[in-house]
Amino acid sequence: MAKTLIAFFSRRGQNYVDGGIRNLAKGNNEVIVEKIKAQLPDADVFRIDTVRKYSPDYMVCIEEAKEELRAKARPELTAKVENMEQYDTVILGYPNWWGLPPMAVLTFLESYDFAGKKIVPFCSHEGSGLGGSLRQIKMSVPDADITAGVAIHGAAASHCDREVKLILEQAK
Repeated sequence: MAKTLIAFFSRRGQNYVDGGIRNLAKGNNEVIVEKIKAQLPDADVFRIDTVRKYSPDYMVCIEEAKEELRAKARPELTAKVENMEQYDTVILGYPNWWGLPPMAVLTFLESYDFAGKKIVPFCSHEGSGLGGSLRQIKMSVPDADITAGVAIHGAAASHCDREVKLILEQAK
């Protein structure tokens, strides 16, 4: 029986939204994942989280993330997916940071064998769409079947039903 995993990286607290810094109780991708999970109740959910926490201050956090990008870092994650082999499809959510997924998402991707698995990427962004993230994902997991992906404007996370429908269609 086919199983689906929803894996995501999301930042709570200070975020850049619609041209300004706002404090979010839930990160945009967390909100989107809740919408997906409501449509796929049998799917498992895995939050991609780093051992070393980013600063709660948005401006400091982006500097930390830029340094990880420059160093091509693979930050250590707080948990691993048990029995990854049981999943045929992985819905992968992440913010678009400078046109790419956060380095923690690459740590996640490079930690498992995705050969023959379908990956359905979606990203939240504030104007840059998917950027180069699909290319980066394909480089990280070349043996996976990666769908076209869906870009969701972060400020629209709470009302992105059309985009969630696209994600679900790609996951079929």
